[in-house]
Amino acid sequence: MAIDRFILKKLQTCTYQPMKKNLLRLFMIRVEKAWHEEEALKSAVE
Repeated sequence: MAIDRFILKKLQTCTYQPMKKNLLRLFMIRVEKAWHEEEALKSAVE
């Protein structure tokens, strides 16, 4: 979770567009990974 807060903080303050784009891609990858892990847990419980 700490890395997610770091990425969000950097996204808010970053002015260099290529870096901002990469941070956004990284954050989206982390969100998708967490979503897939949650779906796998739901499937395992059912």
